[in-house]
Amino acid sequence: MRILLAEDDELLGSGIRAGLAQNGFQVDWVRDGVAAERELATGAYQAAVLDLGLPRLDGMEVLRQVRARRNTTPVLVLTARDAVPARIAGLDAGADDYLIKPIDLHELAARLRALVRRAHGQSETRLVAGNVALDPAAHQVLVDGQPVELSNREYDLLHALLLNAGRVLSREQLEQRLYQWGSEINSNAVEVHIYHLRRRGRSAGLARNR
Repeated sequence: MRILLAEDDELLGSGIRAGLAQNGFQVDWVRDGVAAERELATGAYQAAVLDLGLPRLDGMEVLRQVRARRNTTPVLVLTARDAVPARIAGLDAGADDYLIKPIDLHELAARLRALVRRAHGQSETRLVAGNVALDPAAHQVLVDGQPVELSNREYDLLHALLLNAGRVLSREQLEQRLYQWGSEINSNAVEVHIYHLRRRGRSAGLARNR
């Protein structure tokens, strides 16, 4: 899953990015509110972690502007403002969730998975289609109940397809979910990953039928 992180504290930001990466997220990190507002406008992210105390444009104003454009990207507010009125203001401005610093990275990852799941109308923690099941928390894929090894890119592609089951996604939309800033994208990259997914699925089926 591709996530936007808006946090101006270098130490905290680098820690969050590393922790989320270990939990299977792709993280683009911006350090001010203007950049956060600009990036969220692209619609390239499945969720965002937004600090309220951002320079150039306050996080609360970023949130208001994003929601005013009817952008529905799930936003988790991350802040040291722990007073109840501040939490209420953030939620009323359009935040989907709220965490007070300091945070536990495993909880942050779990909350983001839940936000993305709900945003796609999924109530179950595991995503299932036919004989294929994907468990985001365990970062595991099962075919007929047996684990299948996928590359990170193949896993992200399958996750995007299962989250959007019944919807048509363009190649550009899939590329947005698979690649972070600065990644070199070959013209047929998505097709290659889809081919590998199908081949691995067939191989898994053949192995169990021997």
